[in-house]
Amino acid sequence: MCAPLLKNLSDEHEMELLGQDLAKGLDSLKDLIKEKGLTIRLNGDLGAGKTTLTRAILRGLGYQRRVKSPTFSLLEIYKLEAFTLNHFDFYRFETPEEFEDAGFRENYGPGQVTISEWTSKAEPFVPEADVEIDITQGADEQTREVKISACSEVAQNLLAKIK
Repeated sequence: MCAPLLKNLSDEHEMELLGQDLAKGLDSLKDLIKEKGLTIRLNGDLGAGKTTLTRAILRGLGYQRRVKSPTFSLLEIYKLEAFTLNHFDFYRFETPEEFEDAGFRENYGPGQVTISEWTSKAEPFVPEADVEIDITQGADEQTREVKISACSEVAQNLLAKIK
């Protein structure tokens, strides 16, 4: 069962702060990530802040180069000092089999943090998530309600670092 953490964010800056907190947690778990890997599934409508959150995580991990949405490329790979961060966007998938056909399974596992958007379009082929992050619009256009669910032991350790 996934244990949730709820956050109400007032603006994009708070989303960036959440990303930095997640980055600190990931950095503190780098040995576990090297051993087991970590999969993060981002859920939310277009414009919810999924790529903003991923960019903030990368910045928090020390990555200073351009971070772009993988909407057209499907996958952006970031080689970091401690591990590789893979950022998928399956929005353009027409069938889930495209995941298997492209050989994307190799982007999951030991030494890798894999963040995916629109993951439902690749099911049932995509590996199960350790962390599920649901982002929904709050009371107005700027606010977001974020539910972070830890679905594995590694993920529970991550959430413990950001509470």
